[in-house]
Amino acid sequence: MTDMLRDGQAWLAEKLKTHASRLVTYQRDDAEADLPATIGRSFYEQDDGEGIVTRSQVRDFLIDTADLLLSPIGSLPKRGDWILETEDGATFTYEVMSLGGEPAWRYSDPFRLKLRIHTKLINTEEA
Repeated sequence: MTDMLRDGQAWLAEKLKTHASRLVTYQRDDAEADLPATIGRSFYEQDDGEGIVTRSQVRDFLIDTADLLLSPIGSLPKRGDWILETEDGATFTYEVMSLGGEPAWRYSDPFRLKLRIHTKLINTEEA
């Protein structure tokens, strides 16, 4: 028997990749891979223990798990990896980061088809 939910999630993941993604460069040390990514964002709160709550949002890149694992990177995301995005001639460099003690990424769906990678902007180079 086929799993209709998994099949539907795979169909949606393919549509996102085909119609709602842009090519980014994923870098780790000397390895890099050009991968299609859908852009997202995450919100988080951090309490300093003194009653001050800091609310932030970060840029997320949704990348197919198989694309990253089968690329020259060859493994799941790690803190300190970089994602380069080019738009209107400018190159934006994002660093993979943790969210308030949470991991630097999570699966975006229950079938582990897509990764949601949390990043912060660390550099912008104008053309």
